Amino acid sequence: MEKPQKTPAELFAAQALASQVKKELTENILPYWMEKMIRPDGGVYGRIDGNEHLDQSAPVGNIMVARMLWTFASAYRLLGRQEYLDMALRAKELIINNFYDSEFGGTYWSLASDGNPSDTKKQIYAIAFTIYGLAELNRATGDGQALEYAIKLFNSIEEHSFDTAKDGYFEAFTKQWEPIEDMRLSDKDANESKTMNTHLHVLEAYTCLYRVWNNSLLEQRLRGLIAIFEEKILGSDGHLKLFFDDDWNCNYDIFSYGHDIEASWLIHEAALVLGDPVVLARMDTLVTRIAGAASEGFSQKDGMIYERVGEETDRDRHWWVQAETVVGYFNLWDHFGSQEGLENALMCWEFIKAHIIDKENGEWFWSLRADGSVNRDDDKAGFWKCPYHNGRMCMEIIERTAKR
Repeated sequence: MEKPQKTPAELFAAQALASQVKKELTENILPYWMEKMIRPDGGVYGRIDGNEHLDQSAPVGNIMVARMLWTFASAYRLLGRQEYLDMALRAKELIINNFYDSEFGGTYWSLASDGNPSDTKKQIYAIAFTIYGLAELNRATGDGQALEYAIKLFNSIEEHSFDTAKDGYFEAFTKQWEPIEDMRLSDKDANESKTMNTHLHVLEAYTCLYRVWNNSLLEQRLRGLIAIFEEKILGSDGHLKLFFDDDWNCNYDIFSYGHDIEASWLIHEAALVLGDPVVLARMDTLVTRIAGAASEGFSQKDGMIYERVGEETDRDRHWWVQAETVVGYFNLWDHFGSQEGLENALMCWEFIKAHIIDKENGEWFWSLRADGSVNRDDDKAGFWKCPYHNGRMCMEIIERTAKR
């Protein structure tokens, strides 16, 4: 499908946005991680809290390092700066030498601050992000070792996690790939065997891997993941259901607005990478439907709120939700010609600049609370607070506008 024609005013606004986010990426987000999160011994620190205190003894999460790898590899691919490649290679070495389980396959959940394994469980979400980072490094540089390990991890997921009877991927396992009682990704999640969140990021990882490795099983699984979102995860109201048992039953009344808007463009990206016109034709309705459901949580003045659980609404504006909102709405304009999508992306960026970016210390705050106060209780950098969502937002806008 050809992209719709854009007016000169729209193109000017998009280019202005790209200029601003490139400055944000190169002068704020990436320098924060290069200057504050690097250990002298070659590793990385595990945490800086919301008040800028470095915790040198904090465990180092697989998700954080994998997201660092993806972010800096992608930044190197787009901008070609050696310091970005150096950071990506630092993350790659940490993954291969410390996180990768050479005996059983997969990656550990976390390391102690000394680089030794801390929590050795196999969380599929984290392994998927590791594939994502390694595949992006191969895409950026042709790094054969990165591709080799990405394929090893793909094979581990397919061997141990894929549900051959009822489709989809199970959440977590022990070090030896045995069943584990607590499958939760975090204490905010339900302890169910399948989740939307893990499937979304397996989809994301497999999309990136398919760009560099044209494998028939990978293609089959990527097609299957798109179908899972269409047939099992997408609710009749356009929102994504979050938690499922083995049989794909969901008994939770939760709307996650950030995941809705993020999924709207990641599913579309997967279909674009597959390049199948039949699959792409289904995206016209699917993408706009999911983004439309997410829009229930959005206002141009106040950004995108977090979630609704039953009758309770969490109106905090999380950093990652705002970043994904910009990309999701920009995608509606970029591929479907939605002028409102462009306006929403621009207004959400204005909200980010006014309330989420830390102009004094760098990076972004975790969130703006519903009462308008800045959340400093949660991390500035750490297990879950990484340069991936906001960095990717910047790079998506840069890359999409550069192609025009």
